[in-house]
Amino acid sequence: MKLRTISAVALAATAALSMAACSGSSSETSSGGSDSKSFEFWSFTGINAKGSAEEYKKIRPDVEIKLTEVGNAQETAQALTTALAGGKVPDLVLIQGDDLPKFVQQPQNFVDLRTMGADKIKGDYLDWVISQSTTKDGGIIGIPTDVGGMAIAYRADLFKEAGLPTDREEVSKLWPDWDAFIETGKKYTAATGKAFIDNAGGSIYSQVVNQGEQKYYDPAGNLVYEQSPQVKTAFDLALKAVAAGITAKQSTFTEGWSAAMKRGDFAVVSAPVWLLGSIRDNAPDTEGKWDIATIPGGSGNWGGSFLAIPKGAKNPQAAWDYIAATQSPQGQLDHFAQARSLPSTPSVYQDPKLTSVKDPFFSGAPIGTIYTNSLLGLKPFLIGPDSTTIGIEFTNAIANVEQGKGDPAKAWDAAVSNIKTAIGG
Repeated sequence: MKLRTISAVALAATAALSMAACSGSSSETSSGGSDSKSFEFWSFTGINAKGSAEEYKKIRPDVEIKLTEVGNAQETAQALTTALAGGKVPDLVLIQGDDLPKFVQQPQNFVDLRTMGADKIKGDYLDWVISQSTTKDGGIIGIPTDVGGMAIAYRADLFKEAGLPTDREEVSKLWPDWDAFIETGKKYTAATGKAFIDNAGGSIYSQVVNQGEQKYYDPAGNLVYEQSPQVKTAFDLALKAVAAGITAKQSTFTEGWSAAMKRGDFAVVSAPVWLLGSIRDNAPDTEGKWDIATIPGGSGNWGGSFLAIPKGAKNPQAAWDYIAATQSPQGQLDHFAQARSLPSTPSVYQDPKLTSVKDPFFSGAPIGTIYTNSLLGLKPFLIGPDSTTIGIEFTNAIANVEQGKGDPAKAWDAAVSNIKTAIGG
């Protein structure tokens, strides 16, 4: 489930908070706070929570799910923070992985899911994922719903016009690393006069920074973003792409991005598995023109979310029953078939229901295999309470250079300065 680094999120959050607070109040009144077969669920948009709820009702028609899609992932986390402070909380909430650490630091605000049975199922999940929702004393505040395996989506028809290979295995060989990826982009742009990728922040920086063993924090939880080689490498590669003139300068999820995608103004989008739905939704007429290749470097993870039950939930048992059913290995496998949400349960990675999935929108690409392969051998990094804020400031600095508003020679220092201001040191 996706992370959306949207520069206008702070403005949108205010409206989302008001909406969420109202939702909590009216929901409590309508349910009376006593119906154990009903529960209130806050999710974020774009991940088909409604479809998951409808599937659950097929096996539990007696349960009423009061679903609110609060906004994007960051807005939902903000709404939850407000709700926790005010005492009016949902029974169940979806929390994006990058936002989870600040809530793990507040275990008193959540039900320890070991009391519901999480200690018996924690072995079902990738150990580095379940560890993200585990507190210092071993409590578990969230059950992982998915992970964000990484790959590259490309327009095979536009590659053909540029004289580049179109077969996904041959395309993958074009870019064993990110420098080769940028060189391929230069060839494409030289041949077509068009941009190669949508933007440098999302399609390069945000990918590279999620492929290393250390990101913004060291394993002890100390901030190291300023000294992290992986972060600096990702930043420099993004600026290299900007300097090469291969980006369309279209920020992800904006109206311009959607319109440019429909027109074929760029040929490549770095696509964690959760981004595939956005490509389908924003450019439906391009079905069959896209394909999926391996990410430069071969592996990485960006994204993933968790279901948590706030302390003070009116119907925690109903919320837990939903978690137990929908986030079992079989439940996650079924959801992948429906919504392309990559399971966090490795026992299903060799299941034919996953490995045999070929997506017709992306020229029949075996997306189950491609994306799970990107997780193999992965050495995860620690995500800290300010990871989202730090990432936004780095991508904003790159976008400023891309839009001609920032000096590339000063961009790194500007980003670091803004980060220190934003997080207080």
